[in-house]
Amino acid sequence: MFPTTEQLRREWSEFRRVGRLLAMACAALALVALGLLHASGNHASCDGPCPDRPTAPDGTLVHDRFSFLHRDMGAHGSITVRLTSMTGTLTYPPPHHDRIVPGLVPWAKAGIIIKDGLRPGSSYAALMVTGGHGVRMQYDYRHDIAGSTARVTGGAAPRWLRLTRSGDTVTGHESADGRTWTRVGTARLAGLPETVRVGLFATSPGDLTLRETGLGGATEQVRWTQTGGTFDSVALQGAAAGRWSDGAVGERNRTDWEKYHLASGAVERNGTITVTGAGDIGPAGAEDGVSPVERLLGGLIPALLLVLVVAARFAATTRRTGPTAGTGTGAGSRTRARTRARPRLAAQAVVVAAVTFVTALLALGIVIPVGLAILKGNGVPVIGVSAFTGTRLVVGTAGALALAAVLALALGSLLRRAWLAILVAVLAVAVPYAVTSIPLLPDGVAQGLLRVTPAAGFAVQQTLVAYPQVVAHYAPSAGYFPLPWWAGAAVLCAYTGALLGLALNRLPRGDGGPGAAVGQG
Repeated sequence: MFPTTEQLRREWSEFRRVGRLLAMACAALALVALGLLHASGNHASCDGPCPDRPTAPDGTLVHDRFSFLHRDMGAHGSITVRLTSMTGTLTYPPPHHDRIVPGLVPWAKAGIIIKDGLRPGSSYAALMVTGGHGVRMQYDYRHDIAGSTARVTGGAAPRWLRLTRSGDTVTGHESADGRTWTRVGTARLAGLPETVRVGLFATSPGDLTLRETGLGGATEQVRWTQTGGTFDSVALQGAAAGRWSDGAVGERNRTDWEKYHLASGAVERNGTITVTGAGDIGPAGAEDGVSPVERLLGGLIPALLLVLVVAARFAATTRRTGPTAGTGTGAGSRTRARTRARPRLAAQAVVVAAVTFVTALLALGIVIPVGLAILKGNGVPVIGVSAFTGTRLVVGTAGALALAAVLALALGSLLRRAWLAILVAVLAVAVPYAVTSIPLLPDGVAQGLLRVTPAAGFAVQQTLVAYPQVVAHYAPSAGYFPLPWWAGAAVLCAYTGALLGLALNRLPRGDGGPGAAVGQG
């Protein structure tokens, strides 16, 4: 069943026709041209030079904007407060978008924070009460630890919060009465300086709702919100003496609401402190005007279509001509041609997979670095990825195309008609991938298609990370696959392996020897 070198050479010679090579070149050109067209057409839109996006200590793009009532703290100390209430404002929510109403989004935050200065993106640890997710301890943007489900809205009981610093280690505790404390979590902030800022904060991300479009798909709508937390019983240890400083990390008080109705900031009155703010603290995503690397793969759908057509036609054509292959004539020659059917199909699979993989790898090796350079030159921030993730994106996408080609080849061998094999391959692979990449179908249907069809394999391209504590539309149309990359690749491998195995099983077993490979009587 395993092809010999001679069989591989024969199938490569058979594949190497002008039409097929031209089609593969067009697939590569589609990947490169459409990706670079996307990059060239994207420009940052700012009044003047765009400000630098904040980056975390590890270099990732982040949100970091909140109101901050703060003072200095040394290497050892603590802050303890009682958060008595949270209120908020939502601007123009559905259904009519014509009113400003009171309310809190689920990830509105008010609490206490220890931070390495006021620079957006600097290291921090915070303990907070949220609008709908209870008490949380979050640190360095990506990390989120759940505490109790306590809330301080709607008449719920106040909540005590405490952060304790010991060198690079910050520990958070919460309490219902200020006497019995429960540890929420501990964070180690490597490289935290001797003196940090400690204090009270408030922030509120946008109100995300979905607008129905297409056949049940959804597009995102985000509106500005604001939240305020009221504190009392503030106690500090290890902090500098003197007055609090009312400031902010990032910008504030630029919206009309803040200018003319309720400015973000801190107000102290009758022994209580109310801190009001807007923004968020967490990782940045594609919804924030930053571009993930995989947005450069707009040419993947036409490239996939071309690959499927070439592979299916190659199998169906050689399947028809196979029984008379070779230079011999008569029954003996036909018998030898039939006996080498399995090794021949295996050789075809190797050739199709190798040509597709190399073609895609070359195209991706051009479009990714060049496209990223163009985006950065246009002022468009790009979500950074690790070396492993970048390699997985390029090699994995090329591998997914190669597997899809082998799947189409197996269908061509099984169905024996090129048009039928192409139709089945396109419906099984290309159509699910295409219709789920746009907001056309309901999110649940799109996610289901990318779980059970071979299109699941293209999850290898995803670099976006779904953070539970970040407000976003985690749907295929927004770039989020329902399966992790390795599971999606396993689905595609399973389909390809099953169909190729079935096609091989239906063919006569060949001995794969030299005589059979030559096939001359």
